[in-house]
Amino acid sequence: MSASAQPSGDPDCDGLQVYIVGGAVRDALLGLPAGDRDWVVVGATPEDMARRGFIPVGGDFPVFLHPRTKEEYALARTERKSGRGYKGFTFHTGADVTLEQDLLRRDLTVNAIARTPQGQLLDPLDGSADIRARVLRHVGEAFAEDPVRILRLGRFAARFGDFTVAPETLALCRRMVDAGEADALVPERVWKELSRGLMAAAPSRMLDVLAQSGALARVMPELQGVPGVGIDLDRAARAGLALPGRYALLCRQTPERDAMSRRLRVPTECADQARLLPQVVDGVGAGQPPAQLALIESCDALRKPDRFAALLQAAAVVTGVDLPAWQRRVDAVRGVDAGAIARLCAGDPARIKPALQQARLAALAGPAG
Repeated sequence: MSASAQPSGDPDCDGLQVYIVGGAVRDALLGLPAGDRDWVVVGATPEDMARRGFIPVGGDFPVFLHPRTKEEYALARTERKSGRGYKGFTFHTGADVTLEQDLLRRDLTVNAIARTPQGQLLDPLDGSADIRARVLRHVGEAFAEDPVRILRLGRFAARFGDFTVAPETLALCRRMVDAGEADALVPERVWKELSRGLMAAAPSRMLDVLAQSGALARVMPELQGVPGVGIDLDRAARAGLALPGRYALLCRQTPERDAMSRRLRVPTECADQARLLPQVVDGVGAGQPPAQLALIESCDALRKPDRFAALLQAAAVVTGVDLPAWQRRVDAVRGVDAGAIARLCAGDPARIKPALQQARLAALAGPAG
């Protein structure tokens, strides 16, 4: 590999060895739309970058924002395991770190390909061959030093549904779990990877990887032995559900859904939909106005109609709910003028609540309901 800098077409990078790395290169080889580009700089120091106007933003290791494009440029680095879990690393950056050394610290071979600004591929780990073969394979034994990589492997399996996981990579994940590495994962990192996996095309594959590696029992024990979750999630993906609905379906059949949401520190909207979805699934078959109104009110659909509509869409993944009919029911109940009823009952406030209830039941029993 050439150690000399080549013209990049970018005056701010002239004289630097810069390479596009990771996902942008992988996705281009797969013919997928280009996302954000990550750059690695070889043979430079933080002082070199600062003199060129790059803005330092890195914490543990030097990362800079390009002065004009604001793309991220990281100095090539190596890392060494120095403790337990995903934070237990010591990083080394320096002008002596090569591109090959930087690529060797990455997780999967398909993510360890570099490209020059002129388009030349640099692929010392033969990741392009694994892309052609549709295989997710770990770069080396250093994969075992970071338990987050088990989650990332699952996420990539969910995103790239036609890729298989190399048997030796899955075996390495099992050894990591047996060694207790997965126990060091913190909720924020689990949720970050889980949420991205849930939004992939085939979320069931992430659960499969976690189950086969033994990590599911460590990071989401509430889902152990729960049947049919993957099928529901893949249906949700095909239906284009948003993240809260997909998470609610993930938790639907476990009675420990609230505890799981608290433990993983999931966003409030996700936790709320997970809590409410089981009663929506159980209640959408109600044929009589009293039961219909009870469901609408218990889900706070009058104040939060958009959330209730999202819950109905999630319920539709596992039931034969008539979405237009339920939308008409919610609209009919919301159309009742509570203020007018309160004014009519001004002389007897105790009558307001039952009068409002009767008006809402009448709206549900009418043509719109």
